[in-house]
Amino acid sequence: MVILIAIAGESCKRKGNTIENMGSNIPFDSTLIAPFFNSHPVLKKYEKNLVAIYRNYNFNHIWFDRKGVVEYGNSLYSKVKDLEDEGISSVFPYQKNIDDIFEDDIKNIRKNTDAELLLTSLYLFYVDKVYKGIDPKTTTNIGWLLPRKAISYTGLLDSIISDNKLQQEDSLILFSQYYKLRDVLKRYRAIEQKGGWNPIDPDPEIKAYKPNDTAKAIQEIREYLFIAGDLKQNNRSNRYDVDMVTAVKNFQLRNGYKPDSLILPEHIKAMNVPIGERIKTIVVNMERCRYISPEIFNSREFIFVNIPSYEMNFLREGKTEFNSPVVVGESMTKTVIFGGKMSYIVFSPYWNLPKTIIEKEIKPGIEKDKNYLESHNMEWNNGKVRQKPGNNNSLGLVKFMFPNSNDIYFHDTPAKSLFKKEDRALSHGCIRVQKARELAIKILKDNEKWTPEKIDAAMNAGEESIAGLKNKIPVYIGYFTAWVDEQGEINFYKDVYERDERLAALLFYKE
Repeated sequence: MVILIAIAGESCKRKGNTIENMGSNIPFDSTLIAPFFNSHPVLKKYEKNLVAIYRNYNFNHIWFDRKGVVEYGNSLYSKVKDLEDEGISSVFPYQKNIDDIFEDDIKNIRKNTDAELLLTSLYLFYVDKVYKGIDPKTTTNIGWLLPRKAISYTGLLDSIISDNKLQQEDSLILFSQYYKLRDVLKRYRAIEQKGGWNPIDPDPEIKAYKPNDTAKAIQEIREYLFIAGDLKQNNRSNRYDVDMVTAVKNFQLRNGYKPDSLILPEHIKAMNVPIGERIKTIVVNMERCRYISPEIFNSREFIFVNIPSYEMNFLREGKTEFNSPVVVGESMTKTVIFGGKMSYIVFSPYWNLPKTIIEKEIKPGIEKDKNYLESHNMEWNNGKVRQKPGNNNSLGLVKFMFPNSNDIYFHDTPAKSLFKKEDRALSHGCIRVQKARELAIKILKDNEKWTPEKIDAAMNAGEESIAGLKNKIPVYIGYFTAWVDEQGEINFYKDVYERDERLAALLFYKE
């Protein structure tokens, strides 16, 4: 927001404006604010911010000049009328009064202070719903610990007045994924208006459909793939042909499955999710986008993990330099949604076992077998248990540290078979990286002290060593069950921690 306000300030200078003379220069009586909120009690929550805005403008009208409503006022009204396009189901409490303002030709501005204050309240309503989203206290309570972006109502309004309109897209407020999801929302709503897709009714005796099979269900699957956009043309054949194989693989990729030519019951179950449910998922993930500062994705380099997709991406200079499948926490030991800064890498690490594992697994193991620790390459260390470095160490040969109160970090693993699974919520909370060695090489590629050869040697030394990072790397662990990729394809992932419904209940709650 510092950048946003700076840009707004520069724009004002270019147009010869200052904060004092932006707006109409038509003053109003500030003592009318309290009576306004008394007669519009539902808007009372906006009073503090409204007063701060008008204090900044010396209690001049913002939305009216001597000719009537200014252009950016009309822009605000138009955007609020189209709130459904933003995935918002809320309605401004006094929308009828707002409609009357734009339908009537208000002649005497000084006698219509209520209209002025209503429009500022409408502005605050719009910013809260579209740019800010559900309040930070609530999102923290539902497990979203990534830092929320800050928005200055006054700074944003300065920018709007300077540009004389409410921008269609503002990359300083919402990051690009929001707008991609919004485009898909529009497309899916158009599909819904045409009737959506029909349920597929497969033969329960058939465990899988394979290429060249013929069946009524294949014709139904083909219809779905065409409507969903995976199949470009629908020849209405009931034969599983070559074109359909390509479409099935694309569908599987978009829905978190390993792509192959077999159509399994679980794939058909995903196809049978109603269009309305898909729309709700898109809206929920648009809401999550509101919490993230676009500046996160403008960092020179950062690491982003999306829990539902079981994937990590390392971006540098705006381009994906590395990605890897990951294993995340199981439902009882969920991986936390938060951010940190990676500061060092540990090669041939010890694994210091958490107290819960010591109590539930290690001590019972010792009671049954006195050689339990030795057989598992473990030892006592200052009253705690740790596993020694080596190929069988549960952390593998390297771990990546971004110190945090959640005690979450990335690490290698000897259990490589886990990455063959489609559902990979299997850890105690930390994130296991399939391509851990490659990640270490990518992170340290500009450090002459850590060539790939030295990294390999350190990983297999059997003795712990540390590589400090000169520049700490931002790490963000997020939760998106719908994501539009670089090719513009919408991807849906299983709601592994069952968070969507809770957020949807908050979004669709009628005030």
